[in-house]
Amino acid sequence: MKRHLLLAVLFAVAFPFLANAQFEKLKDSVIQLYGVVMTADSLKALPSVSVVVKSDGRGTQTNEQGVFSIVVQKGDKVEFTIIGYKPKIAEIPRDLEGNHYSLIQLMVMDAQFLPVTIIKPRPTKEQFERDFVNVPVPDDDLETARKNNDETKRRVIARTLPRDGQENSNMMLNNTSRSYYYRGQAPPQNIFNPFAWGEFIKAWKRGDFKNKN
Repeated sequence: MKRHLLLAVLFAVAFPFLANAQFEKLKDSVIQLYGVVMTADSLKALPSVSVVVKSDGRGTQTNEQGVFSIVVQKGDKVEFTIIGYKPKIAEIPRDLEGNHYSLIQLMVMDAQFLPVTIIKPRPTKEQFERDFVNVPVPDDDLETARKNNDETKRRVIARTLPRDGQENSNMMLNNTSRSYYYRGQAPPQNIFNPFAWGEFIKAWKRGDFKNKN
């Protein structure tokens, strides 16, 4: 009991000193970073530059004069990004004395070279009119629907479309019923069925067997 009481007294006495030391250490590591971002070629201020601390994602932006200010810690890496310029990273020194640090960040333009495009006019007005008239215009939705509703086109599409679920189900049921109906005997051959020959002649007259290619 006395031992626990002694430990409690020692902790109560030492805790303020430990907390104060930890606070002083944290206070010493916090840096107020401020500076200005400018172009490298003309030294003009860059507004709306993103200034982000990479360790925790905190950030700010430069004002119209390119000035910024943000709280960081010693050893942090700060990234500067803006469209049209290459990103830059500045590292805060770990052995920095004091709690203030300033810098001037220069941004270099990120140039992208595109292939050369030469636009030339038509040689003559007559050639432009001829090419404009002869340019094939793709069908719109109405014209496509009109062509698809043609009787010959619908017949070709009907033969090439796969069966849906209901058609497959009906075919399976019909085949099953037919196999049960003629079980134990040979099923009849449609080559001797006059109705089948009648349907074949009608289809032949309609042109169902013609090569559409």
